[in-house]
Amino acid sequence: MNASVIIFYLISAFILTAGILAVTTRKIFRSAIWLLFSLIGIAALYFWMQMEFIAAVQIIVYVGGIVVLIIFSIFLTQKSGDEMPKPLKSRTIFATLAVVFGFAFTYNLISEYGFTSLNAQPLEVKVSDIGTQMLSTTEHGFVLPFEVVSILLLAAMIGCIVIAIKVKQQEK
Repeated sequence: MNASVIIFYLISAFILTAGILAVTTRKIFRSAIWLLFSLIGIAALYFWMQMEFIAAVQIIVYVGGIVVLIIFSIFLTQKSGDEMPKPLKSRTIFATLAVVFGFAFTYNLISEYGFTSLNAQPLEVKVSDIGTQMLSTTEHGFVLPFEVVSILLLAAMIGCIVIAIKVKQQEK
């Protein structure tokens, strides 16, 4: 086992641990912080795969945009220190069964696929080429997904405002 494989396993363990803690912790603010760490781990995985542009987009859009808006909305509700209620036993059992089924299904898919080792060089793509392709309206352009991400950020901002307004109305 070489250093590259060890780094991959360390990053993967970090992502999985942070993700599990994000959905199992009972404090909502801590859950948002664990989500932040999980998304940073995904960006680290992109950096490890030498996809620097996608890693930067991951950090800017998800870590810098979505998670910060989630944290602001938690602070605006003034319930950041409250504990969430304990989940029902039936939901816990169903979630555990779903995870086991997901792991079994994924293992089955991976074991049937014959992975081959490639000694290919990493892609050399200039950021200007990526920008031109993202804003292109041709058949292979990405202007629509670019606009969808903008709408996602707008929806997250509106959600924060709605949560804040509801708290203000309840105080009256």
